[in-house]
Amino acid sequence: MGQFHATTIFAIHHKGNCAMAGDGQVTLGNSVVMKHTARKVRRLYQGKVLAGFAGSVADAFTLFEMFEAKLNEYNGNLQRAAVEVAKQWRGDKMLRQLEALLLVMDKNTLLLISGTGEVIEPDDGILAIGSGGNYALAAGRALKRHSGEHLTAKEIAEAALTVAADICVYTNHNIIVEALEE
Repeated sequence: MGQFHATTIFAIHHKGNCAMAGDGQVTLGNSVVMKHTARKVRRLYQGKVLAGFAGSVADAFTLFEMFEAKLNEYNGNLQRAAVEVAKQWRGDKMLRQLEALLLVMDKNTLLLISGTGEVIEPDDGILAIGSGGNYALAAGRALKRHSGEHLTAKEIAEAALTVAADICVYTNHNIIVEALEE
């Protein structure tokens, strides 16, 4: 079996709202699309938190479960749950083998969590991960900067993913967008 990889996840805080978008493609190796409709963005903690993953699907499910357990343990405190997941992920010999990244957000905070112990909050309220992440990030920043007065967070997220899908062979146009609005 080859390695499952690739995706694009984009998240944004904009004008008091936030949205996260992800595509549905799962690729085996460099030549076979195995699935077009994977759901890589989820609502957690009574629908108050959005989480998305890039990387190995099985590894991501493990991380979703860990993160959701920490969210429940810390009563929805996103930052505390993220730090605890990163510590556990980095400190456990078996978990260190997981190949995935998580983006998590609530109405106030957006974070990237990695297996190296990183918990990163962006300066501009925008993050993207996965093979099409840089394309989506560039598109999202441009949209926010030049059309942000007219677009919602959800519209920017969907448009950024569409740009990434147009360019990245590991990202498709089956886009799921979840939003948390005031």
